[in-house]
Amino acid sequence: MRNDLVHKKIIVTGASGGIGKQLCLHIAKAGGIPIMLARSADKLAELQLTLKNEFNRESYIYVVDLQEQDQVDYVLQNILLEHQQVHALINNAGIGVFDPFQQMDWTDIRQMFQLNVYSAIRLSQLVIPHFQKFEEGHIVNIASQAAKIATPKSAAYGASKHAILGFTNTMRQEIESKNIFVTAVNLGPVRTDFFSHADKEGSYQRSVERYMLNPDRVAKVTVSHLFSKKREINMPFWMEMGSILYRIFPGVMEKMLKSQFNKK
Repeated sequence: MRNDLVHKKIIVTGASGGIGKQLCLHIAKAGGIPIMLARSADKLAELQLTLKNEFNRESYIYVVDLQEQDQVDYVLQNILLEHQQVHALINNAGIGVFDPFQQMDWTDIRQMFQLNVYSAIRLSQLVIPHFQKFEEGHIVNIASQAAKIATPKSAAYGASKHAILGFTNTMRQEIESKNIFVTAVNLGPVRTDFFSHADKEGSYQRSVERYMLNPDRVAKVTVSHLFSKKREINMPFWMEMGSILYRIFPGVMEKMLKSQFNKK
C-alpha cells in the first residue's frame, strides 16, 4: 500500500464505469478515499459497497450531470464544504461520437465539449484555490491520443481532446507549485462502453480490437503516478511514438495510415 495515498480524498468523475470505476478501485486498494461523481446513483452505490467489502474503504457518492454547469458548481462547492481537505481531482468523464463532420448532430458536438472540456475546466478552476490553501493537490485530466493524431470522423471529439490537452499544459505552467501537480493522460482505444455510443456500428471497434487497452491497467498506471511530478502518461507506447512521427511528418503519416484511419 502506498503511504502517500492513505486517507487521501480523490475526486473521480465518470466513476460509475469503465476507467473511472477502475480508478476508484485502485485508489481504495492503495488506501485512498474515492469521492465518486456520476449520473447513475445505482452504479455508484454498487461500487461503494464493493469498495467497503473488498478493501474496507470508505468512499463518497455525488450524483451529478456534468453537462449542466449549475450542477457542476453546486456539487464541487458541496464537496469542498463537506470535506476538510480534498487532495486530488481526476477529470475522467468523457463522451465521443464518431461521424463525418458534415453529418454530425449539433447536440452531440455540444455534449462532447460540455463533458470533455467545460466540466473539466470548471472543476479545475473551482478546486485550485482549495489546493493552494493547503499547498497540496493533483489534477489529472484524461485526454486522448486523439489530441495528437487527427483522424477522419473525429473532428469534434479530437477538437475536444486537443482543447483539454492544451488547457492542461497551460494550467501546469500557471500553477507552478512544487506540491500541486498537473498531469495529462493520453490514451489510445480502451476496452470500455465508450464505443457503444461513439461507434454504434462497431466498425472502428472491430478494427482496433486487438490494440485496445485494458481499463484496469490504465487505472493502475494512473494511480501509481498520483502526487508525483508526471507531465504526461501516454498509452500505448507505440501509439505515442506514432503521434511524435505524425507531428514531424503529418502528410507522410496520413498517407501511410489512410486505410487504417478510414476504418473508423
